[in-house]
Amino acid sequence: MAITDKIYLKNHRQLSSQLETNLPKSAFSGATLDLLFQSENLANLDDATQDRVLDFATDFLDCDCESNPHCGHPERKFMRYLLELREQGLGPDAIVDVMGDDYMLYAYSGDVLSFLDQSVRTLEAVEELAEVEGNREAADDAHDRKRRLS
Repeated sequence: MAITDKIYLKNHRQLSSQLETNLPKSAFSGATLDLLFQSENLANLDDATQDRVLDFATDFLDCDCESNPHCGHPERKFMRYLLELREQGLGPDAIVDVMGDDYMLYAYSGDVLSFLDQSVRTLEAVEELAEVEGNREAADDAHDRKRRLS
């Protein structure tokens, strides 16, 4: 299961109430993205929530794909966001706090830790495979990225 399947709307009940509809808790579910980012629904949200939803849309849903927001790019951008927070030295608890402040989202710290650990393990595998293939540049790049996450 991808980390984006474990990212939830922080104020799920409030959003459901403002939109007067049932809203999935998962921030990246298709129904959530469709409901939150239709202009008529945005107008029903209070100003603070509207600002956070627009920030989320600007940062993660800005792509030219015909199938946007169901193209996979929002999830990849969000994973990159989490990795960048880790590179800044934040631990899982702090990452959860920041994404709550930035976008009114939450996740369990253990899920974030698992994602970060899996990312490091993937980079270790990339580094080893690149070394076996004799691709020093790719091995060094994977090693540097792994070091920034550790």
